[in-house]
Amino acid sequence: MGETQRHRAAKPSSWPAHGLNLVRGALIGTAETVPGVSGGTVALVVGVYDTAIGSASRLVTGVRLAVADLPRGRGLSRALHEVRQVQWRVIVPLLVGMFAALVLMAGLVEGWVEDQPVHSRALFFGLVLASLWVPFSLASRAPLPNGASSPWRPGEVVVALVSAAAAFVIVSLPPGEVEATPLVIVAAAAIAVSALVLPGLSGSFLLLTFGLYERTLSAVNERDFGYLGLFALGALLGLASFVKLMQWLLENRQRITLVVLTGVVAGCLRALWPWQDEDRALLAPDGRLGAAIGFAALGFVVVAGFAVAEHITKNRREAAARAAEAATAPDGAGGRHRAGAQPYAGAAAPRHDTEG
Repeated sequence: MGETQRHRAAKPSSWPAHGLNLVRGALIGTAETVPGVSGGTVALVVGVYDTAIGSASRLVTGVRLAVADLPRGRGLSRALHEVRQVQWRVIVPLLVGMFAALVLMAGLVEGWVEDQPVHSRALFFGLVLASLWVPFSLASRAPLPNGASSPWRPGEVVVALVSAAAAFVIVSLPPGEVEATPLVIVAAAAIAVSALVLPGLSGSFLLLTFGLYERTLSAVNERDFGYLGLFALGALLGLASFVKLMQWLLENRQRITLVVLTGVVAGCLRALWPWQDEDRALLAPDGRLGAAIGFAALGFVVVAGFAVAEHITKNRREAAARAAEAATAPDGAGGRHRAGAQPYAGAAAPRHDTEG
């Protein structure tokens, strides 16, 4: 079937696909407002992680080429080539859904965080505690430098513990030492956007450790465009630099990156201890212990559900890929599989994001 015919055949399902991508974006946006729930993990679960990261990388490269080529009189041909590779039919609905969910959820979450600090921190503690499994398991499956596979080694445990200790000390600093200056806002946003690259890391959780979580929610609810403009600038700078760096680390230093990430997330749990004073000094549990345990358990179950769903989704995709490879591989006689064989027998065919 030719390219034109394929596009015509896909047209009837384009609107349902856009609607599904809106829902996917809304789920990711909702996750990004809740500390501990990783937008990257949700993107993996709903099947748009590779598309979103790949498209973001193409767009950043296109902007970089435009900035480099225009002053030299080379035109925009290279930049436009990269921009055309962005899967806009997926990315635009995703962004619309994410933005709508962020605006809606910010209003709901801000009031609860202010009115119920112990219960909200307990919920977030359970969310983050469960999310530790994501980078931990990914690190154990990541290949060693020599290509071999191995569970966590003693040296990696030490690296994780050192990373956890450093994070513990940083998030123990009194919040008064982290003033919401323009530079801090831009830097925090640039780092928080990394949550879309690293499954298991929550952007809202990073903002919470910086002391900017409630301030950012308030800015969204009050339409503080000065703050939001600085935040957007930081997010763009993060996409242009930090996200590229994290992609390189995950491609070339994947295992050690995930080991450090595991330690950092574990150390940052200190910021979510339900009982603490205004200077972040830890306090003993009070009469709300039972309710706090209940909220923590609820948060743990929510993230564990996402992790299980992502694991099942990944296994199904890998099974479909193996079935497709086996269907097209040469048989024992050196020929192809017999005509009429079903390439995805026994497994669901992998779905492309552009088709929903």
